[in-house]
Amino acid sequence: MSTDENFILAIDEGTTSARAIIFNHAGQIVAVGQQEFTQHFPRAGWVEHDPVEVWDAVRAVVGQALSKASINRHQLAAVGITNQRETAVVWDRITGEPVYNAIVWQDTRTQKICEELAGGEGADRFKEICGLPLATYFSGPKVRWILDNVEGAREKAEAGRLAMGTMDSWVLWNLTGGVGGGVHITDVTNASRTMLMNIRTLDWDDTMIEALGIPRSMLPEIRSSSELYGYGRKEGLLIDTPITGILGDQQAATFGQACFEKGMAKNTYGTGCFMLQNTGTDPVFSKNGLLTTVCYKIGDQPAVYALEGSIAVAGSLVQWLRDNLRMFDSAPESEALAASVKDNGGAYFVPAFSGLFAPYWRPDARGALVGLTRYVNRGHIARAVLEATAYQTREVLEAMDADAGVPLTQLKVDGGMTSNDLLMQFQADQVGVPVIRPKVAETTALGAAYAAGIAVGYWQGEQDVIDNWAEDKRWEPAVENAERDRLFRNWKKAVTKTFDWVDDDVIE
Repeated sequence: MSTDENFILAIDEGTTSARAIIFNHAGQIVAVGQQEFTQHFPRAGWVEHDPVEVWDAVRAVVGQALSKASINRHQLAAVGITNQRETAVVWDRITGEPVYNAIVWQDTRTQKICEELAGGEGADRFKEICGLPLATYFSGPKVRWILDNVEGAREKAEAGRLAMGTMDSWVLWNLTGGVGGGVHITDVTNASRTMLMNIRTLDWDDTMIEALGIPRSMLPEIRSSSELYGYGRKEGLLIDTPITGILGDQQAATFGQACFEKGMAKNTYGTGCFMLQNTGTDPVFSKNGLLTTVCYKIGDQPAVYALEGSIAVAGSLVQWLRDNLRMFDSAPESEALAASVKDNGGAYFVPAFSGLFAPYWRPDARGALVGLTRYVNRGHIARAVLEATAYQTREVLEAMDADAGVPLTQLKVDGGMTSNDLLMQFQADQVGVPVIRPKVAETTALGAAYAAGIAVGYWQGEQDVIDNWAEDKRWEPAVENAERDRLFRNWKKAVTKTFDWVDDDVIE
């Protein structure tokens, strides 16, 4: 195989858009296709996607990327898939139609299901099995909600007619033929976010299946993150192209950032914010509100685990200022607006729009803007919005240090918000270690490409990923400790103002 003439295609099925990115052997971007899809908010706290629209977007962006690169499928060595992880879809194996919209990871409608499952034992009832607390974030309770609330769904599921999956499974099933022989597979990283997989055995767990009331026949087969799953369907642009990599988006970014050694960590700034720290081949169970998750599994090699701190709202808070408050016309303008003032003016924005994720796990919390005086203007609010992401990241980092016992010496970063110099400098100031951005910021798609390429021998293994990784920019801490601690102390106080907001009689 001549690596000069062959490429890897990564399909990145994100929360707000689908992208297809073609990479060369050096791990550089050759071409990108991108298409947004609709965000449905049928009720407060509910977030949905139309799975058919998502699949249409995936097909469109593959065509865009191939066209821009002026190549066809014959020059693709393999295809990798990465995806928003906890979004759940249930579809009919015979018709290929979803029985309901995909329920997105931010959706909070499953709170009562989670409370019922917790019973008197609390949210950590199943943590020793699946590594996760009972929370609306994960996909298992979402599937349970669909079976309980969509007419005829449970009957069809019991009869073996319905399939469930995270979005990687939906994309792969359609890519490989759909009703005409599509393969129903997920990888260990996505499976570890369902609450249905045993974190130690890497197989579906009978206790979890029974507790959530989901028929085993609905579940995809669990495979490694880097192996042959199937080939592109007979009609379409990827006929007979091997599909050989699947990684959940945050695990893919960790892989793309070459965090292969125990203790290495990365933070991705996207719709939400997600920090993963490699903990080696043994799962570490957090005492500080973090998740135990599978980081990656390459073929027959042992699985590598991670601790994860998940922050629900980061970039989406900037979008909220843009779309809901019309404070500016494009997200990049937020940086200039925030830079128009020298500090936050005493304002703190806690974006608990769907409760608080790590390290609090408080579904009863709701967003709050506190510390307001007549002095505060839109520049201060824009700055408070950016600072919120950095404070939340520091909270997660401190929880990680406490769990792992190995303080980080640097923080690798990626995602759209890393182009914001003001935020990145403030982040370095808050965490007190250098913040480092790689030359290829699209580490999520890159990680999926590496997993796919390693499976077919396009890359030899992790060393090729390390060799391709290159630093683009770093930010060094540049603030007095007293000021750093004063800001963070006030942030922690602001967070407490969001607790206990949702009562039983609150209509959402």
